[in-house]
Formats: sequence, structure tokens, C-alpha cells
Amino acid sequence: MTLRDELLKPIWHAFTALDVDKSGKVSKSQLKVLSHNLCTVLKIPHDPVALEEHFKDDDEGPVSNQGYMPYLNKFILDKATDNFDRQDFHKMCWTLSSRKNLEQNHIFISNDDAFKIWCIFNFLSEDRYPLIIVTEEIEYLLRKLTDAMGGSWVEERFEDYKLKLNSKRQCLLVWELISLVGSGHFSKGMDHQTLSMGINEVYQELILDVLKQGYMMKKGHKRKNWTERWFVLKPGYISYYTSEDLAEKKGDILLDGSCSVEPLQDKDGKKCLFLIKSSQKSFEISASERKKKQEWIQAIQTCVNLLRQGRPAPHHYSRQKRRELRLKQQAEQEELELRMSELQTANEAKQLELENMRKVGEKHTSSLMADQRKDDASLMDFFLFLKDKNTVVFFSILTLLLCNPLFNRFEDIAKNVMVKNSQRLTQLLVLTVFFFIDFRPSVVTEVSHYEKGPPTLRNPFILST
Repeated sequence: MTLRDELLKPIWHAFTALDVDKSGKVSKSQLKVLSHNLCTVLKIPHDPVALEEHFKDDDEGPVSNQGYMPYLNKFILDKATDNFDRQDFHKMCWTLSSRKNLEQNHIFISNDDAFKIWCIFNFLSEDRYPLIIVTEEIEYLLRKLTDAMGGSWVEERFEDYKLKLNSKRQCLLVWELISLVGSGHFSKGMDHQTLSMGINEVYQELILDVLKQGYMMKKGHKRKNWTERWFVLKPGYISYYTSEDLAEKKGDILLDGSCSVEPLQDKDGKKCLFLIKSSQKSFEISASERKKKQEWIQAIQTCVNLLRQGRPAPHHYSRQKRRELRLKQQAEQEELELRMSELQTANEAKQLELENMRKVGEKHTSSLMADQRKDDASLMDFFLFLKDKNTVVFFSILTLLLCNPLFNRFEDIAKNVMVKNSQRLTQLLVLTVFFFIDFRPSVVTEVSHYEKGPPTLRNPFILST
């Protein structure tokens, strides 16, 4: 997180708190006070005319967040350096925002503990506005808080809470997070003092970059005597004080990539010894027990390794990795949704194509059926035509024809014309009619000449052989 991002989150809380009617705008007089206080805590020279000059063309109405940002960037954030007291800066923004939003009666933690949770929220929240903390970061915080209190993490309890949270949304606002921690839901069996100590320990690590702290004995460089000191390990150095209230600082041990830490054998009546070699001098330290000695050696070695690799403190590095993983998962999810959308679009197009083909098929089938019905109607009309004639006369003529010596030739013609057996009767009737029509004038005279060959049929319906 850059210095600008670190500063912008608390300022956003302060600006939002000044927006009393939630219109997204704040009056110029309030922005003047906010800007002056920011310049004071950030140790930036304040120009009282700059704000008026920046908004000189605007009316007397309130200013939106977008309208204030150019001034904030140019006259405050661009001039901010790392030489200010972060706790004073956070306290100022907290004071403005907590007056409006904090409901002290509904939580079981002090105002100071609520302030520390507020700072932790700003550290773990996403870099988008309005600020929220996602489920993964909530779990990370509650796990660290449980470890700091010496408790046991109950996975089922958090899973139940996560289900309730996901039914609404998968994140919390800062005041919701303070209420969650202050309700004691995840610190059951712990008293208020234990919870407060746990919050302070997590705050020390995540916000003040305190990786480890505690009392140990240090051997002097001049008189070689052993004195108890309160040691505080941070990413680039170890500070030691006369007591844990940090009232009197006695010195620093600067750490860099060339530093080393190694255990020592017990001597001079001191146990659990280890040596810190820095670029300036070496320091002999005595821990109270072997476990603490090992913890300190491991913590210091971790800091040295991170300095050699150019990586940030462990909690900063782990937060960065979690965010990168979330961004990767989000990108994969968006890609999957895009592919699913493309597949759905292709499927819909295919379904539309099949539907069009079905409609064309139905239309073609309907046309064929219409033609079939038309043919059936024509055939029916033909049979009705035959039925309307004198049936007796027709079959009498048919009988005479069958008895005629020409019948054998007639049957041969019928076989050449027929295509299917099922059509035999219909074709026979049709051929009979045409045969009768063609031979009616000469049916008697042509019989005597049959030995010369059958007569030639003139009707085109009968194929020549």
C-alpha cells in the first residue's frame, strides 16, 4: 500500500462523516477545517487561500468528494512525506468519523479498542470506495485475534457466521466490523481485559509494524553489565526501552541484509543467550527461557531474510499475496462467466437455427400433405365419376371384352402399364375404359382379322410394346 492510499482511507471516513445528510457533499467551511487539521497532523504548511482559490468559480453550495479530490491531491497528498506521527493522523480522522457512527452502548469494548479495530479495518479493506472488508480478511483478523487471546479457533462457528453473511453480502463496513468484534461472539469465554489485550497485540503488529516485543537482558558495551530492557522488533530495526510504556528509549539495533543472529552457549551465569551482529556492532541478549530465545532468533532472522530479498514485512507481504490471489480468482471467474455467456449465446443461436429448420420442415410437410390431399381428391372425383355412370352397362361391356379373343393381348398391355400390384384393379378399369373407347367402332370387324395381328391402340395412355 502506498502512502497516498494509506492516507486516503482515513480521510474518506472523515469526509463521509461530515456529509451529514448523505448527499455526497460537504460545505466549504467544514472542508476548510478538515484541510487545516490534515495539514497540521501531516506537518504540511497550510495555505488558507488555496482552498478559496481552488473553488473561486463555484457557487457557495457544498462540495462533492470528486470536487474536493483535486485540492486534496495537489495541496495535501502530493506534499505529504513519511515524517509525521501516524497515530495522531489516525486519531484525528477517527474523532471526526466516530462521533457520527459509533454506537458505544451496543459494544463491549472501549473507545480506544474500537479505534484500533478501525485502523485494522483500513489496513485490511479493499482499495475501492465505499470501503469494505471481504470475508477472507474478516477470517484472517478473527484468527489472529483468537491466537493473541490464547484461544482456540472454532471453524464451525465462523462457517455459520459466513453463511449468514453471504446470505446478505460477502463483506462488512467498518462499523459493522467493530460491532462484530465488540459483541464478543468470537471471544466467548474471554473477559474484556483479555479481548482488549488481544486487540492491542494485533494492532501493534498490523498497524505499528511490531513483529515481536518483550523483556530481555542486554549486555552493556562499556561496563559489560546486564540490564533488563523492553525490546521492540520492527521490519528494519530493534528498539529497546527502559520499560514497556516506551517512555524512555535507550537505543536501536539497525538491521540490514548483512546482519546475522546466532545462539550462544550459557556463560557468566546467564542462560538462553544469542548474539545479534549488525553492521555497526554486536549485541549479546539473554532471554528468559529457551522458547522465547528461539522465537526471537527466528523473528530476527525472518526480518533479515526479508531485507535481503527486498520484501515488505510478513503481514504486508501476506496481505499482498491474498489480494493477488483474489484478483486472480476474480479474473478467472469473469473469464468463466464470459465463456459461459458465449456458450449460451451459441446454444441459443443453434436452437434458433433448429427451430427455423423445424418450421421449414413443417411447411414442406404441410405442402406435401396438401398435394396428397389434392391427389386423393382427384382420385375420389374419378371414382365418383365412374360411380355416377351406368354401372350395369359398364360391367356388361367389361364382360364382353373379357370373353373376346383380344383379352390376352389386353392383359399383356395391362401388365406393361402396371407399376404396383395394389394398382391392378384401378389400372384395369382405366385400361378397360380406354380399350372400349378405342375399339368400339371396329370391335366386330377387327375380330375376323385377329390372325393378322392385334389392332393398334390410338390412346396415348397405353404404352406401345
